[in-house]
Amino acid sequence: MPKISAATVADHRAQQRRALVDAARALLESEGDAAAVTFAAVARSTGLARNSVYKYFADRAELLAAVVRESAPRWTERITAAMAAAETPEQRVAAYVRAQCELVRDGEHRIARALAGDRDAAALREAAGHAHRELLTPLTAALAELGDHEPEFTAQLLQGLVNAAVTALESGAPYDTTTDRTTAMAVAALNALHAQR
Repeated sequence: MPKISAATVADHRAQQRRALVDAARALLESEGDAAAVTFAAVARSTGLARNSVYKYFADRAELLAAVVRESAPRWTERITAAMAAAETPEQRVAAYVRAQCELVRDGEHRIARALAGDRDAAALREAAGHAHRELLTPLTAALAELGDHEPEFTAQLLQGLVNAAVTALESGAPYDTTTDRTTAMAVAALNALHAQR
């Protein structure tokens, strides 16, 4: 049996799995291309034999799905923390928009973008769908607090606006101008919507 550095075999396996996911994430961040994530590459990064990776993941789609599942909570925490610091529901919506633009500015969205064009993208949709639902949760809560009768639907529409901003930022649009304009549009749209009631 190989030497392990953890207290138990289960802990050792968890550490190795974590190392593989971290290696895959690092490759996505550095290369910006999911094709760079191969079992050979992550094995090299972690010091494991290529065949050993199969003990933790059946295939690369499963490994990439794990990257999505483990990255999403970090993204959600950043958005939730930004919204929690806001004082009013309107400010929370603005914080939601700004936090997502910041994720793009800081390079976090490169992972999602790299995965979107991957040959295993279809296999990643379930993990990505869950991540997107998690991101919408704090926005939906703020909208409900504003008295929105269909907060989930409104959240999806607002996310469409954010997605357009993300695309613009990734295409080289200036960060401050894009973020300020998108935030203003989101808040104005909400105010107009609720003024009709």
